[in-house]
Amino acid sequence: MTHFAIICPGSTGPLNTMLPLGQEMKKRGHQVTVFGILDIESKVLTAGLEFQAIGEKEFPLGAAAKSFAELGKLKGLAALKYTINLLANMASVLLRDAPELMKNIGVEAVLVNQGASEGGTVADFLDIPFVTVCSAVVLNREIGVPPFNTVWHYSSTWWAPLRNKLGYAILNSAAKPISDVINEYRREKNLTPHNHPNDRYSQLAQLSQAPAEFEFPRERLPAWFHFTGPYHSSASRASVPFPHDQLTGQPLIYASMGTLQNRLIHVFEKIATACEGLDAQLIISLGGSAKPEALPNLPGNPLVVEYAPQLEVLQKATMMITHAGMNTTMECLMNGVPMVAIPVANDQPGVASRIAWTGAGEMIPLDKLNVKQLRNSVDLVLKDNSYKQNALRLQAAIQKLGGVKLAADIIEQAVSTGKPVLNSKFLN
Repeated sequence: MTHFAIICPGSTGPLNTMLPLGQEMKKRGHQVTVFGILDIESKVLTAGLEFQAIGEKEFPLGAAAKSFAELGKLKGLAALKYTINLLANMASVLLRDAPELMKNIGVEAVLVNQGASEGGTVADFLDIPFVTVCSAVVLNREIGVPPFNTVWHYSSTWWAPLRNKLGYAILNSAAKPISDVINEYRREKNLTPHNHPNDRYSQLAQLSQAPAEFEFPRERLPAWFHFTGPYHSSASRASVPFPHDQLTGQPLIYASMGTLQNRLIHVFEKIATACEGLDAQLIISLGGSAKPEALPNLPGNPLVVEYAPQLEVLQKATMMITHAGMNTTMECLMNGVPMVAIPVANDQPGVASRIAWTGAGEMIPLDKLNVKQLRNSVDLVLKDNSYKQNALRLQAAIQKLGGVKLAADIIEQAVSTGKPVLNSKFLN
């Protein structure tokens, strides 16, 4: 039995990936402790895992919720910079608190979410193995792939690397607070500083919850990188009430802008207006951004709820209008549901560009959103069967993978052997 620590950002997206992975490790007889701020404790305990608080002074109960509420009002580069500063503050607290706490409770290995890249430095300091888990779009950088925070399409043209290089230069400047926190700690502890963001990731195994077919063509992923398929499970989530009796039996259009950048009420108004008059029932989940009764009367009388049991609703949905969060996108594809993506910030633009690139949906950047274009995109996805077929193609790719069980197999091998677990495609 190995005592694993889990390190990940305290938002819903990463947790919905990391908690099922922790549950799988626990099923296999391992001890799993999640390190995080107080706001995530209830979710961790609901999932049946152990919890260790960090930064209780800097992040008392409710502090993260307030920060996420502020983030929900922002978009684009402003939201990215706010997120980076928040993550840098959390990284500083984690690097201060986690090493001693992990030593005290006997942690032997770490599962590090790619969005909390300081976790690998904690493992390096303690001289214990760690595995990187990509909940969001793959953050590994290479010049042929656009930065994750852009809606740029993949291109093999001569000018694309120049465009991407400029994008990465801007991203490096925005992300400097995180790099500074990590490298300052590494210098203090006589660890070799990271010269490149890719240096932060595991040299034993790196896991993505996406299928390879969803990712842009890659040439520089390490040989120990694995596309395993999603880890999502309703068993790690609290139950959510839902008015099933109000479903009309019409085709369902499910709309949600996630749980972070979801406080742009005008987007929900545009969605309702665009779907008015369609032979379909629109369900809008506010993701906790507001109470349904606080919204104005929306055109078409959609069914509006504060939260929806998303995994359950997607089993019945014909299509989804989404912010293009990676978890929601994978849940759509697990159910063969095509999408119209309206990315707001952070990695959502990169996910949305992949939705469009794979043909599993349409993409409308938030700053170009209008009712007419949204109506045309919804009509197109509903009526053109190619979007459904491409969603089903990606569903089939996911079904061929092992998901959380494959991820756990790789983790166990990496930790038990201390050697890189090579992807079989690199061995042919």
